[in-house]
Amino acid sequence: MKGFVVALQFLTRLPMPRVETGAEDLATSMRWFPAAGLVVGLIVATATWAGGLIGPWVGALLGLIAWVGVTGALHIDGLSDLADAVGAAHKDRERFLAVMADPHVGSFGVVAIGLQLIAKLVFLQSMTAGFQPVLMLIPFAARLGPLVWSYDLPPLHTGIAARFTSVVRVRDIVFWSLMLAVAALCDPAILAALLLIGGWDWWLHRTLGGVSGDCHGAGIELVETGLLLAVLVGGKI
Repeated sequence: MKGFVVALQFLTRLPMPRVETGAEDLATSMRWFPAAGLVVGLIVATATWAGGLIGPWVGALLGLIAWVGVTGALHIDGLSDLADAVGAAHKDRERFLAVMADPHVGSFGVVAIGLQLIAKLVFLQSMTAGFQPVLMLIPFAARLGPLVWSYDLPPLHTGIAARFTSVVRVRDIVFWSLMLAVAALCDPAILAALLLIGGWDWWLHRTLGGVSGDCHGAGIELVETGLLLAVLVGGKI
């Protein structure tokens, strides 16, 4: 359970019991990322349902606030950095990496943050009629992505993402993939996560040839939004 606690400490802003951790503990906690996603999803689903008792847009807003608040905007920061890099240097890999490492937020990053928040708000607005268990599953499914990307892609530089690469095992991916298949009994649209995760892996391969912490964060955000859309489209079919 230590890995689960460390994963929650790393991925959320929830108050957690103090545990002694080292670099190895942080790295191996990645195996628990999908489980931490379930906790995030429960909070988002509950907030969306509670706000929905007042009105759909109130539910969407409370759900979005909960989503950003519980994660501390950790992943959307990665999306912002990546958007700045793509916008400023999409044809020059070295410049791309330099811009992505810059802590300042540029115009492309601001636009990416705005569009991502608007997309989640609009999609959540359509999911406020009663408690939606599938909202619990979306953050869970998206956090399977870092395991796949860490296993399949080399790190772009030294850092947290480099530590993750050495600890992900095939059995971890297989186990959480099986859990995703079980989750599909609630809503088959959640299986779109496999396409979204694979698509992001392909883009990183083609564009950068590796993965970084920002790439993980951006991928989680994009998979989450893609899954929200997949669930809504699936409900119309």
